Amino acid sequence: MRITGGKAARRILKVPKGLDVRPTADLVKQAVFNSLGARVVGARVLELFAGTGALSLDCLSRGAVSAVCIEKSHRHAEFIRSNAGTAGFGETLEVRTQDVFPAMHQLGESGRQFDLIFADPPYGEKNVGHRSTSFAQQMLDDTSLPRLLASGGRFILGHARRDTLEILAPWREVKALKHGDSMMRFLEQ
Repeated sequence: MRITGGKAARRILKVPKGLDVRPTADLVKQAVFNSLGARVVGARVLELFAGTGALSLDCLSRGAVSAVCIEKSHRHAEFIRSNAGTAGFGETLEVRTQDVFPAMHQLGESGRQFDLIFADPPYGEKNVGHRSTSFAQQMLDDTSLPRLLASGGRFILGHARRDTLEILAPWREVKALKHGDSMMRFLEQ
């Protein structure tokens, strides 16, 4: 796994061993960043369920001014900090080691907003015949998340294709990318 573009392009990132983390594939990341284009330059970035922090690091490499990674695992958070330091982004990347949902509430209460919000949470089960209970659906249903997105910003949500999500107001889908079992949805308010 590596940073796919910008000033730190091709830098290899350390990834925790085991199946606890499912990093966003480089091909998927490249497609996401091709779709975002110049939106990344100067952006304030929030990455939820950060895992390795690869999406935030790619944003910083491509010209984002700051990034906040929320990751529940202390072990994974240390990998994010290590990768940020090695890539030269230790000063512009903040890592918060906590559960995503309380973190979103706290960030919202403090008035922080972000131009790009990424979330590629653990995949949910196939949900034919019933509403999804996946983390992706919980993110869409959370009332704190919309307050975190700055005017004109984008929320990029990853989920399994087999996980059918219900996208309700205030969210509006502007684009969807499919790659294997992965979907990346680009949402605005």
